[in-house]
Amino acid sequence: MLTNERHDYILQLLDEKRTVKLQDLVEKTDASESTLRRDLTELENTGKLERVFGGAILPTRNLQEPSMDDKSTRNLKEKQSIAEYAATFVQEGDSVFLDAGTTTLQMIPHLKDKNPVVVTNGLPLAVALNEAGITTYLTGGMLKPRTGAFVGAGALAALGTYHFDFCFLGVNGVHADYGYTTPDPEEAAIKKKAASHARKTYILADHSKVNKVSFATIMDLQEAALIVDGLPAESLKQFEKITPVKVVEQ
Repeated sequence: MLTNERHDYILQLLDEKRTVKLQDLVEKTDASESTLRRDLTELENTGKLERVFGGAILPTRNLQEPSMDDKSTRNLKEKQSIAEYAATFVQEGDSVFLDAGTTTLQMIPHLKDKNPVVVTNGLPLAVALNEAGITTYLTGGMLKPRTGAFVGAGALAALGTYHFDFCFLGVNGVHADYGYTTPDPEEAAIKKKAASHARKTYILADHSKVNKVSFATIMDLQEAALIVDGLPAESLKQFEKITPVKVVEQ
């Protein structure tokens, strides 16, 4: 296929399936991986797709915020692997902040035997933590129905009274130039505030968040360590120059 024919074919597949895998493209076009990576990069630069680990998806709006229910079923195995690894940093009696995310939610089963004290701004997390018998403080503030997160002045004020051994945050985008991002500026403010009161902050992000940019900046890449389930080799090399990165094997 000529370049423009491959581009048309890739976009046609995306229209039909909303996602394409690099290996499938190799098989169907008889082009090399390097050629197809260049194709995907060119199409991404024109805004026609978004590259993700192992392929590409249709572009998303950077203000779009999935609901808690929507997010809870996406890349669940990856989130569980990331969460299990992240929980290994917590020691007996540590103070921990867990933000209102679906990956941080998956940490809770791995924390219940460590007797931490946990602060969260996530209503679903507070319920799960209580059921696990973990000492829990809920920030309060304005509740967002879509994500179950508490935000606003009340939540920020509450966070200002705590200090954490560890802070674990979920994000919508991880990018070398634009840092960690999320659709809602108020949630970004909560995450940034919690991180500023922690001895160590970890970002928990499955591969679908890599090289994505959402509306509101939380912090620069170097301000937190990154735990992720997969990274393209070029991104891993780039990220490791900026911040500690752990790629969790499944």
